[in-house]
Amino acid sequence: MKSEWHTASAPGKFVILGEHSVVYGKPAITLAVDLRMTVAVRRSPWNTMNGEKLDFRRQAHIRHLTRDLRHAIDMLTYSEIPVGSGMGSSAALSASMAMALASLEGRHLTEEQIMREAYDAEYYAQGNGSPMDASTSVHGGGLSINMPDPQGKFLWKVERDGRTWRFNDLKTPEMTFVIGNTGIRAPTGPQVDKVRRYMERSHFACEVVDDIADVTVEGGDALRRNDVERLGRLMTQDHKLLSILGVSCSQLNKLVNAALPYSYGAKLTGSGGGGCMVALTDEPEKVCEAIRSRGGTPYVVKTGCRGASMEPRPPAIQVTIR
Repeated sequence: MKSEWHTASAPGKFVILGEHSVVYGKPAITLAVDLRMTVAVRRSPWNTMNGEKLDFRRQAHIRHLTRDLRHAIDMLTYSEIPVGSGMGSSAALSASMAMALASLEGRHLTEEQIMREAYDAEYYAQGNGSPMDASTSVHGGGLSINMPDPQGKFLWKVERDGRTWRFNDLKTPEMTFVIGNTGIRAPTGPQVDKVRRYMERSHFACEVVDDIADVTVEGGDALRRNDVERLGRLMTQDHKLLSILGVSCSQLNKLVNAALPYSYGAKLTGSGGGGCMVALTDEPEKVCEAIRSRGGTPYVVKTGCRGASMEPRPPAIQVTIR
């Protein structure tokens, strides 16, 4: 017998500074954006996703989150977040599904417990990575990770494989960002492995990761002072460092270079290899036009968005997450 739907949603995110260095317990700064993933679940005689048989072999996140269920589920999904873009679509899926499943099972979870379930699913699916995406998607707003002098409320600490991440709420000034999607899908896991292998064979790569951490700390200070010009310069510097690590690509570089004349700064965001870039700007229309002219898809995004939350009804449009 089928039960009523239990529906939750969670936001995507972008990384202002600190990609890849955060994997090794170093600082990062992230913001949730007003693009959301919505998941609805209900009890069912068999497992389905958007009306089709649920293939757990292709859905490692879902396999992990449903491992203790003693019944099958129907599942509906709708995503405003481009998949494989570096904007945290998989973490938003894990966060919203963890919340919806908890509601279905009558379990009350704290924000931290939802984050840990979502991160466990991410780690199970990817085999590496940090809890940055899951934390941002669950909490919303802005987060600072492992900053030496955090200003906001302490949220939680995560320890895994000898690494530690400390998360603090981050109050950020009102700013305009434009995200440019290359349309190239680039899963996080392979990019994280690529940097890890580079670091294992090269001390220079380790120094670059340390440089990214230093830029991130300086960027946190720029944010606190509302110094957008300085923050923009640091974003562009971060992009150059990430390019040295080999995680940029020609299309990302084209979009970054197209946005720079109308921006304080621009960089890839996420794990790289494709996916998205982000520009800090006061001229979003010009940045959008420049991104389109280079074959990208622009999104003007708002920050300060709510984190994972329950929704009153299941999604009207169903999109399979592949």
